[in-house]
Amino acid sequence: MGDPAVAGGDMPVRNAADEVSRIVEHAKELQETAASLISRTSEEEASLRRRVLELRSNIKMLRSFVDSSVKKGNLDPTNAGKMIEELSRVRYTLVEGDAAAFLPCKSHGRFLRMFLGPINVRANLKDVQLKVKEEYNNFRDSTTYLFIFFPLLLLSLRSWVWDGCFPALPVQLYQAWLLFLYTGLSFRENVLRINGSDIRPWWIYHHYCAMTMALISLTWEIEKAPNCAQKQKGIELFLKWAIMQGAAMLVQNRYQRKRLYTRIALGKARRMDVVWGETAGVEGQLWFLCPMLFMLQIFEAYVGVLLLKTAMDGVISEWQVVTCGILFIVMAVGNFANTVETLLLKCRFKAKMKKPRCNNIVSVVR
Repeated sequence: MGDPAVAGGDMPVRNAADEVSRIVEHAKELQETAASLISRTSEEEASLRRRVLELRSNIKMLRSFVDSSVKKGNLDPTNAGKMIEELSRVRYTLVEGDAAAFLPCKSHGRFLRMFLGPINVRANLKDVQLKVKEEYNNFRDSTTYLFIFFPLLLLSLRSWVWDGCFPALPVQLYQAWLLFLYTGLSFRENVLRINGSDIRPWWIYHHYCAMTMALISLTWEIEKAPNCAQKQKGIELFLKWAIMQGAAMLVQNRYQRKRLYTRIALGKARRMDVVWGETAGVEGQLWFLCPMLFMLQIFEAYVGVLLLKTAMDGVISEWQVVTCGILFIVMAVGNFANTVETLLLKCRFKAKMKKPRCNNIVSVVR
């Protein structure tokens, strides 16, 4: 095929049929070789997958046996601790290494199946998984600043240019951007969860609620009127809540990501783990982050109650107002419950090392 005569079109006619036949045979040979390679690779992957599952099962069984032996007094606790530590290292290597690609992945869920269909988004290479996490973090960091900038801009223009009344188009553009933001976060978090991240289901559900609220808000009629300040009170409070939410996200990203890197280095977290939106940092940061989170959740619930009250008083009677008010309250309650749950989990973990100190944190949470 590399003959100059062939490339230049100077091949004799009598040799053309022979060349076509040679190309056809070459294509068949390549097809058979590729099919054989794919079949062999599939068999090797299936064999490796069985071995990985068997090893994980053996680790679980052996760890359970060591724990029961210690309880029965048949095994020295010191030796048992060393065994458990070795098994933990093996399990961590299994989960974090390349063999993790052959472990069963979590269900893709209805959200991804609804938009993507039955497509596998699990990455086999660890570098690809970490790239997905890196892109997620970059997306969150860049959008957090916009999350604060847009509401500040709208509130400033309302006071300086729009005479105290929001026009419809800028507000709806911001709501459309929120729809894009929460849809993008939902997609990325579902993909991260399938690839081994520890994102809590509630945090994804929270973005589903926010995505639904942004979609509904696009149909919310905004009109200028003599009493527009009263009718647009819910919009004003929502924008102020968005500023508080963005500020909390910046603080969390700054403190908790450093803490996550430390936990990964100590082997207490996996490289695919990410910072949760409702978690708190280390103990020294609890007194700073927790009040901010609780104040944000209270204000979020207040905005929801105000929207419901506005609808009940007849100031704004659209169904969008009622639905958005309910979603605000649901998100506030869910965030509060998950924050408290996270604090209690931290407390139980630290109770094994310092019980008196834990009691102080529990008293604060209560």
